[in-house]
Amino acid sequence: MNDFDALQAVIRRLAAERQAEQRACEAFLNALYHALRTASGPGLPLNNVTFDFTPDPAERLRPPPPGGWHAAWLRLGLCEVLVRVRRDEGAFVGEYGEGGTFHLTGVTEDDLILLARRLLRDVAAAYGGGGLVGRSGMPLN
Repeated sequence: MNDFDALQAVIRRLAAERQAEQRACEAFLNALYHALRTASGPGLPLNNVTFDFTPDPAERLRPPPPGGWHAAWLRLGLCEVLVRVRRDEGAFVGEYGEGGTFHLTGVTEDDLILLARRLLRDVAAAYGGGGLVGRSGMPLN
C-alpha cells in the first residue's frame, strides 16, 4: 500500500467518528442560536439573530480531522460573530469574536442561555471599546 492509499484508508476508517463530531458540533451551534434568540428572557425573543454554517477559516484540512473545529457566522442585528466549536473529551470547547472562549461540559438550556448572554455582553464590550472581559473581571486584551 502506498502513502496515498494509506491516507484514503485512514480517512475512510475515521469517517463515522468525524461525522458524529460534525453532527454534535452543528447541533451545539444550532442550540446556541436558539439560546441567543431567547437570551432576553421568556416572551422576549431576539428576532434579528440568524446563523450560517461555514467552513472554519482556520482549518487547513477538509474534512476536518477528529477533534477539528466547526464554525458558524451568527448575525446579531448589525454585526456578525464567528463561533468555532470542537469536541474535547466529551466537552464542547469554543471560541468566538475577538478572543472569547468557552468550555461546556453540560449543554442544558440554562448553560446555553448563560453562554449566549456572555457572548452578547462580550461582543457589545468589543464594539464599545471595552474589549472582552475574562471570568476574573479583567480585560482579555
